[in-house]
Parts: sequence; C-alpha cells; structure tokens
Amino acid sequence: MRQARARKGRPLTVHQLNELLLVSSLVLLIAVAAVRVSSRSGLPSLLIYLGIGIAIGQDGIGNVVFDNAELTQVIGYAALVVILAEGGLGTKWKEIRPALPAAISLSLVGIAISVGVTAAGAHYLVGLEWRQALLIGAVVSSTDAAAVFSVLRKVPLPTRVTGVLEAESGFNDAPVVILVVAFSTVGPIDDWYVLIGKIALELAIGAAVGLAVGFLGSYGLRHVALPASGLYPIAVMAIAVTAYAAGAIAHGSGFLAVYLSAMVLGNMKLPHWPATRGFADGLGWIAQIGMFVLLGLLVTPHELVDDFWPAVIIGLVLTLVARPVEVFVSLLPFRMAWQEKTLMSWAGLRGAVPIILATIPLVSGIEGSERVFNIVFVLVAVYTLVQGPTLPWLARKLNLRETEEAAADLGIESAPLERLRGHLLSFAIPSGSRMHGVEVGELRLPAGAAVTLVVRDGKSFVPAPSTVLRRGDELLVVATDPVRDAAEARLRAVARGGKLAGWLGTGGSLH
Repeated sequence: MRQARARKGRPLTVHQLNELLLVSSLVLLIAVAAVRVSSRSGLPSLLIYLGIGIAIGQDGIGNVVFDNAELTQVIGYAALVVILAEGGLGTKWKEIRPALPAAISLSLVGIAISVGVTAAGAHYLVGLEWRQALLIGAVVSSTDAAAVFSVLRKVPLPTRVTGVLEAESGFNDAPVVILVVAFSTVGPIDDWYVLIGKIALELAIGAAVGLAVGFLGSYGLRHVALPASGLYPIAVMAIAVTAYAAGAIAHGSGFLAVYLSAMVLGNMKLPHWPATRGFADGLGWIAQIGMFVLLGLLVTPHELVDDFWPAVIIGLVLTLVARPVEVFVSLLPFRMAWQEKTLMSWAGLRGAVPIILATIPLVSGIEGSERVFNIVFVLVAVYTLVQGPTLPWLARKLNLRETEEAAADLGIESAPLERLRGHLLSFAIPSGSRMHGVEVGELRLPAGAAVTLVVRDGKSFVPAPSTVLRRGDELLVVATDPVRDAAEARLRAVARGGKLAGWLGTGGSLH
C-alpha cells in the first residue's frame, strides 16, 4: 500500500512544466477523440477517460507515478463546480419545477436511507469497521451530476423522471459532502441530530446565496452591454463560480449555490445565449476529461485486486437494495407510477464525484482510507459499465421512452444594440420546427420587430411578407428594446405551434 497520497509534492521545474503541458495536451486530444468512440459504442465516457488515466499511470504503458490525493481533491472540486454550472445552465425551470419536492426528498431522506443500508451491508457482509462502512455508504450515495446529465439527455424519458433525476444529482452533493467530512474527522463522530442541523443550515445558506447571485448576475448581464460578445460566456461562468465561492465563505453549500445560480441564469433570456451555452458545454467536457484522467492516474491497478469482490458485494447492496428502498420510501408522498420509480432506482448513476469524495478521508489520514478509496473506485467503474448502457433498454421495457418527437426549440441568439436601443435576434429553423411552411407575415411579430434578412442555401435576401419560411433557414430579426421579449416569445410559440400559435394554447400573443 502507498502511504504518501496526501503529500504536497515538490515544485515543478520549467522543463517539467513544459513536459506536463505537452502530455496534458496530448491526453486532451486523445480524450476528445474518445468522445466519438463512447457515443458510438454506448459506453459511458467516464470509463474511457478513467482508462486513459490508468493506461498512462503506474502499472500502465506511461508508468507515470502520481499519488497526490490533496491536489486531486482540489482539482476535482474545481471540475465539479464547472460541471454543476454547466448542468444548471441546461436545466429548464418549467421541466424541473414540478420535480423539486421529489428531488429534495430523495436528496435528504433518500441519502439517509442509502447511507444506512449500504453501511450495514459493508459492515456485516464485507467486515469493514463502522467508520469505514459509513464512509463508503456516504461516498457512494451521491449520484454523479456529470454521469446523469450526459446519459439522461440522450435517453428520451418523460420530463418528470428526467427532472427528478437531474435535480437530485444537483442537490444531493451538498449533504453527502457534509457527511463525508464529518465521518473523516479524527475523533468521535457528531451525533445524528447535530449532522442534520448542519446539513439543513448549509443547504439553506447555499440556496439563498445561489438564488441571490443568480438573479443579481442575470439582471446585470441584461442591463449592461459588454464590449465583446465573447465576454458573455466568460461572465456567466464567472457568476456561477462566484456563487460557489460566496456560498462556501458563508459556511453554506457551495455546490448547491453554483447549481441554483446557474439554473437561474440558464432560464433568463440573456444576450448571446447559444454561444454561452456552447462555451459552458465545452468547458464541462474539459472538466470531466481532466477530472476522470486525473482519478485514473491516482489509482494503482495492482492494489485493486484484493478489493474487487468486496466492491462488487457492496455495489450489489447499493444497487439492488439501498437505491430501490431509497427511491420507493422517499417518493411515497408523491403520486408516481411503479415503472417510474423502478427506472429511477436503476438510474442512480455514480461517476467521478464518489471517487473525489473518497479522497477526503485519504487527505485526513483516516485509518483504512486506502481501502475505502480502492473499493469506491472499483464499485464506480463496474456499476457504471453495467447501469449506463442498460438504462435505455430498461426504459423501453418499462414503456417510459417518449415516442412523440417534440418540436425543437429555437436557439435564438440575442445581441444588444446599446446605442440604437434595440436587439438583433438571429436563429436557424431546426428540422422539427413548426415554423416550416409559415409565411413571414404570419409570424405576427409585435410592432417594433421585423424579419430583416433570411439566409437560405448560402444566399441571403430581404424577405417579403409572403415569403414562406423553410427548415434550415437562418433569420435575422431586429426588435426595439421594449418589444424584444415579446418578439422572442412569439417566435418560440410559432416554432412550437405553427402559425396558429395562441389559438392552440401554445403561447405567444397575436398582434
């Protein structure tokens, strides 16, 4: 066993830094190429990135020795902040709002059930002492935001199920971190009622800070025109990171703060939103790749052999007992079909977050923390390989896949024209949009807004009121400041309901 994971290490020389940058860039290129492989094979990208880290690490072809758990924990926290921010930006409030009570119940009541059942299995079936068993139970009880966001958004599930699972993965990191830190403290563990009080207080502070930063940040971005469009994505991510820092400084949950602030920003009509969304998505991928590769480097493969079967046994208890009991008990007050609960029981995906949390007892020097880390690593790798690819199959068997393809939403780009007191809206008509076949005049935009340019097949022209719009067309709409929101709402309504939007209850006022 290695005993030096938590050492801070020696400073890098310039030559070593150059080598590190070269290796990092090559690994990033290989990992980006692996995204294509994972999408084609159906394997979760987590396993590929972990495999890359293991391959270049100790016992691998690169034989790179890396054992700095403290550095891994810091980088992992930073990556998790970016991943939660990206997930919050992509979460639609109208879909997640009905799911909030169920997600909160899963994140509080469910966590307690999962920790207790999993810890009991680890203690009585594997023979771990109670502190180690509780640590493993707490660490693996958190569903991973990166895994959930990446897998569920590829599976056409009912919005209620997706909303509960996404909200749970954004909320449950906070109480789990508090529990893991408490169990990793040298000395006696706090009483259960003290832990509950800490969790409630930190969640309340984190939620308040996150919502406040999100609303203040969105107000500023909507009323202060930045000199370059490329600054908007940076500003949005900076606001989300500020929420995390402010929440942590206020002794609240920084993870909940960053998720809620990003969700607020994502549901506001911010300028240059498609560009911002794309930037956050790319940043999220980089964070995932770097985090998973680093975790693969940290592990020593030959040390995992002895802990393989204990990890499998604990994983069986977690997957087949703890998670189903957690879901069915936590969701008793909510009217949900057994098929939905069954799917949510299987969709409790674990990823890099449990492995990062397993570094906390390593850094603290808790006895047996090496074994806890190895068991968690094996458990996550094995059960991600089992659960991720089988989730679409289970959804089909339970008849929970959405069969009707909804009309694609418009990715409207908004550029403020500060001196002209107007806005420039640009968007492309997607293939599933009901705007196809609608005449420009039938858009019925409010007075003060007009379609000024259409790009079709690489050629641009000024449309007439009788010009028929087609899928694939790119439109440029100019709107004065007072009618900007109404014009965007009307365009989205027509995209969903066609020219009769408003009469059919799809929203958008008629003028």
